[in-house]
Amino acid sequence: MRFFSRRKFLQTSFAAGTLASAGSLPLHAARATATDQVALGKSGLKVTRLAFGTGTHNGHVQSDLGQEQFTRLVRYAHERGIRFFETAEAYVTPAMLGVALKGLPRDSYQLMTKVTTVEGVDPQAKIDELRKTSNTEYFDVFLLHWQHSANWPSETTRWQDGILEAQSKKTILARGASVHGLPALRQVAGNDWLQVAMIRMNHKGVRMDAEEHDANVLGDVSEVVTHVKQAHQAGMGVISMKLIGEGAFTNHQDRQAAMRFAFKNAGVDAVTVGFKNTAEIDEAIDNLNLALA
Repeated sequence: MRFFSRRKFLQTSFAAGTLASAGSLPLHAARATATDQVALGKSGLKVTRLAFGTGTHNGHVQSDLGQEQFTRLVRYAHERGIRFFETAEAYVTPAMLGVALKGLPRDSYQLMTKVTTVEGVDPQAKIDELRKTSNTEYFDVFLLHWQHSANWPSETTRWQDGILEAQSKKTILARGASVHGLPALRQVAGNDWLQVAMIRMNHKGVRMDAEEHDANVLGDVSEVVTHVKQAHQAGMGVISMKLIGEGAFTNHQDRQAAMRFAFKNAGVDAVTVGFKNTAEIDEAIDNLNLALA
């Protein structure tokens, strides 16, 4: 990198995260809930276990609500204790979420976005553009979006360096990637750049990682869980997506089972779920509380 040592920055941020996540546990831990603030690995960042996702079908489900109704839904989630909100450059919702969160104390929630790693785009200019669109001075979590090839670590070096530079300026607090497909997922463990990994997870393998990119092919649940555990062992935070199979689980029991599987079997730190009404928020909180009981 031009401005500072990439290796030194990685080593410094990893050490800082280790210190931030250290500490002694209480003798009598309180019962875990969906809205607890939990550490994302050694990133030094804490988020609620349940995140409000705004990318259902690229966010069209949320945007179709209209700004007023969407804002009410976001505020309802915040009041219920969900303090982690997710969007992405590729969604139609970043500006809507920025409006919905306007006026809330910035330190009362965490904001995650994902960037499309296009060639020929200046990372710093894009990060500044996304901050402006989302009406925020900084992103708590910033991910490389839809990494789907076995070569993504080498193909995104320029973006990785740009994110490191933004972290040095505190416009990004934690860095990571969302991965799709087993060839990409297999590159997660051992990647010292990653602080956070976003991985698709549910008990049936629907819309999960397989060898090929085909929505009709079930993912390899066992291998995905193995990679989640390896990421944890490496000190990464793990956030899961596709928890209800991108809306495929219309049965309440399946949604409960998926939540339990993500936390009890795979051991993820947090999950992001797309909502379109308050009943779905209430159910997700209840399902996660039950899964943690």
